[in-house]
Amino acid sequence: MKPMRILLAAVLGASYVGGICAQEKPGAKTVKAVRFGKLWDAQGKLWTNAIVIVEGDRIQNVTTDASAIPAGAESIDLSKYTGLPGLIDVHTHMTIYTDETPGEPMLKQLTSNPPAVEVFLARKGAMRTLEAGVTTVRDLGADQYMDIAMRDLINRGEMIGPRMFVCGYGLYITNTPYKQGLNPPAGGIADGVPEVLKVVRQQIAAGADVIKMYGSTGTDDDVTGFETYTYEEMKAAVEMAHQFGKKIAIHSYGPKGARDAVRAGTDSLEHATDMEDATIQEMVKRGTLYVPTIDHNRYYIENGDKIGYAPGYKEKLQAFIPRNLETARKAFKAGVKFAMGSDAIYTMFGQNTRELGWFVKAGMTPEQALRTATSNAAELLGKEKELGAVAAGYFADLVAVEGDPLTDVNVVLNRVKWVMKGGAVMVDKRN
Repeated sequence: MKPMRILLAAVLGASYVGGICAQEKPGAKTVKAVRFGKLWDAQGKLWTNAIVIVEGDRIQNVTTDASAIPAGAESIDLSKYTGLPGLIDVHTHMTIYTDETPGEPMLKQLTSNPPAVEVFLARKGAMRTLEAGVTTVRDLGADQYMDIAMRDLINRGEMIGPRMFVCGYGLYITNTPYKQGLNPPAGGIADGVPEVLKVVRQQIAAGADVIKMYGSTGTDDDVTGFETYTYEEMKAAVEMAHQFGKKIAIHSYGPKGARDAVRAGTDSLEHATDMEDATIQEMVKRGTLYVPTIDHNRYYIENGDKIGYAPGYKEKLQAFIPRNLETARKAFKAGVKFAMGSDAIYTMFGQNTRELGWFVKAGMTPEQALRTATSNAAELLGKEKELGAVAAGYFADLVAVEGDPLTDVNVVLNRVKWVMKGGAVMVDKRN
């Protein structure tokens, strides 16, 4: 290994003093017995005085019988806390991280950083995501396959962060004017069915876990929702993704893009606001998961000046949030299944679970809200037998919170004290 690579590995794998513990290398087969005063397992049971026995990166057993603890197991006493499964955020942009450099807009920071620098900086957001109790993310859009690099570094134990399922480039329509000369297309651009099929295949060839498609305008301070892809183009993307065993997420701020995305068979619908009743009913019928991402608009309002948005953004976003929330309320009442997605970006990492508070405002109980970040999210990832619950055979992803999350969801937002991912203790803030 070259000296520079040794240095990089050492830095990325180093411990972090803000409550993050040094990451254990994958493959360790140590046995741990984790005790919780209460444990919500996301499978319909609230345990009292629960013991979770962990071997390597998996849960071996969940019990209340202390005699079931194997001899020599490491004991971790969290009896003052309530245990939860590791939480899942199904809409992030982990590689689009920025610091708050005084006097320099965050948007400008992003455009000036080369990919290697951006991936290196992204480790900070990854740490903050873990501190929020989020042990798995679905990352929906990155440049130059930085998300794939980050996923692989984390999986190799060279970088501390949540387990990542990534999409590579999201598909979007041409959005630049004609220029003379040789102009190779930017990553992700696809116009018409043949190009859509090609670009979906390109993402899969690059190693994407999931496909992302931008079915309408709308992002950051732009709350328009003009449909950009036709139904036929969306259908082609869905069918090609499914042919390769991949799921697809379609972004649509507006009702028309949402309607066609659902009809086309998308696995999840991102952001959609002002949806027609017929679209909502079709989502119920098909089992389409809804990821409304309400809270990221709150973040933009609070941080837009630092990001570098043009004047007038606050008024647009303040008008959009109630519509977004009302659509979520209607969808939940109709029986649509939700998954928690923060759309975390810039400095929002660590605030990933604030979306749960909006879900409660939309009519969910705290337990129903927690399901959006556990069992529902795991189902969306196609990992419902490995993630999103505390049960034998599942990954040993555990979170300890102070208080009762089933009566007050703010406990999950503000009182995470300890986090385990894949059997390794990642965060310990008990002292």
